[in-house]
Amino acid sequence: MTVVSSSQVDINWMHQAIELAQRGAKAGEVPVGAIVVYQGDVIGRGFNQPISSHNPVAHAEMMALIEAAQHLNNYRLVDCDLYVTLEPCTMCAGAIIHSRINRLVYGAYEPKAGAAGSVTDVFSQPQMNHIVEVTGGVLAEECGQLLSDFFKARRQAKKLLRQQQKEQ
Repeated sequence: MTVVSSSQVDINWMHQAIELAQRGAKAGEVPVGAIVVYQGDVIGRGFNQPISSHNPVAHAEMMALIEAAQHLNNYRLVDCDLYVTLEPCTMCAGAIIHSRINRLVYGAYEPKAGAAGSVTDVFSQPQMNHIVEVTGGVLAEECGQLLSDFFKARRQAKKLLRQQQKEQ
């Protein structure tokens, strides 16, 4: 994992991923958003949808990779960059490598399941047949706050529901 100062380009793209994460939160999904950029254009977008789609692999990264592959009419996303608001899990890390993403830029670190250096680092495995350049921590505070706010609201809603059930 490489942590470097964020370029303005990375910040601009990450803001678009954050907008998608907010869209996911409004739909009741864990707020993670992702975009795939090719030659300066967004060709893939995604936000978490496993709950609403009843699909355990409908993570933001997977949705963005699928849309980008369809756009390019190719399962290889050579010369594409992926921006995601949360450090990818092992499933998504594998898909990122196999799709041949050039560069991964993520926001918040994921201390429970992060696969780009927080818990494990799938991207640094020498056996992998493709090397992805990884930059973490771009707008990490803003991305992390989305998640914190979401889970805080979820806990408060559960607490309120328990209180209401006790009163009945």
